[in-house]
Amino acid sequence: MDVLAGRKTGGYIEGDIKISGYPKNQQTFARISGYCEQNDIHSPNVTVHESLIYSAWLRLSRDVDSATRKVFIEEVMELVELNPLRGALVGLPGVSGLSTEQRKRLTIAVELVANPSIIFMDEPTSGLDARAAAIVMRTVRNTVNTGRTVVCTIHQPSIDIFEAFDELFLMKRGGQEIYVGPLGRQSTHLVRYFEGIEGVSKIKDGYNPATWMLEVTSSAQELLSGVDFAELYKNSELYRRNKALIKELSVPRPNTKDLYFNTQYSQSFLIQCLACLWKQHWSYWRNTPYTAVRFVFTTFIALTFGTMFFDLGSKRATQQDLFNAMGSMLNEQSSTEKEQQECILHYHMPTVSFSLKSHTFSFNQLYIVPLSIR
Repeated sequence: MDVLAGRKTGGYIEGDIKISGYPKNQQTFARISGYCEQNDIHSPNVTVHESLIYSAWLRLSRDVDSATRKVFIEEVMELVELNPLRGALVGLPGVSGLSTEQRKRLTIAVELVANPSIIFMDEPTSGLDARAAAIVMRTVRNTVNTGRTVVCTIHQPSIDIFEAFDELFLMKRGGQEIYVGPLGRQSTHLVRYFEGIEGVSKIKDGYNPATWMLEVTSSAQELLSGVDFAELYKNSELYRRNKALIKELSVPRPNTKDLYFNTQYSQSFLIQCLACLWKQHWSYWRNTPYTAVRFVFTTFIALTFGTMFFDLGSKRATQQDLFNAMGSMLNEQSSTEKEQQECILHYHMPTVSFSLKSHTFSFNQLYIVPLSIR
């Protein structure tokens, strides 16, 4: 999934990725896609509503006016059932603020306000109990019902979660395909396919199709029954239909054009700067301990260096006097900046990295608006 989303940067990748028959351009694809990581990455000192405002401000097209953007944000909040939490601070995971399930819904909402055509989700129910997982999957299902494509990775799903999906891409260890096709109502298509294979036991009434599927296709079961499920799939009618569909979709349709944007980012450099400054303002203003530490430490450093280098600035008779004055200022700046950065880098840098990967803003903003985060 990371390869399809353009998030895989290491290793050796073979094959072609096409969109509507045209070769995929990652900068363009990032503008029309969303990615929900397994670890929910958010700024802790902004509210749920402000998180969505920031994402929509930077990622919606510059043709969308402010009024339309506000209406769209409200629609997304209603879709993912976040209205009761609009004024709640996100907080730090496991420490304060939103619960794991609420953070997951916020992650989905942050991507939805960018109005993507396709959303990738890395194990959206991981670490959630049955109730929380059901709420998240209801959000995912609501997203699909808006006409968007949602691609999820999922492991050991419950029967309710499994039957919320429309299509399944099942792989065995090593990455070989075992089944690629529709699930059907109550997983009838999947069950019919595997029960049609000699040596595969029938599913019991009321048994979870996902659990049964993993049991009958395990490596141990393959050795026991002498069946290679990957080879059987390659020789199946389902495989031939899928190959024919891929071949058809790999050719651009008549009178169509490749997707193209005039700019790399949705917003201009100035708007990016304003949005980052706006979010940085709230991030710092609400972080009282950090602001207090900055004030106290800066005052201490000022008094210390002021005492050590008292009246040094008035001495400019020689080149060495000038170097001494400049050196004292440099030492003061480096001392305060180092301490301040160590307080926040451990949870700010992941958000910065995610924003750059999703082409939210230019890398240059990190110099103009230090530590302005997603």
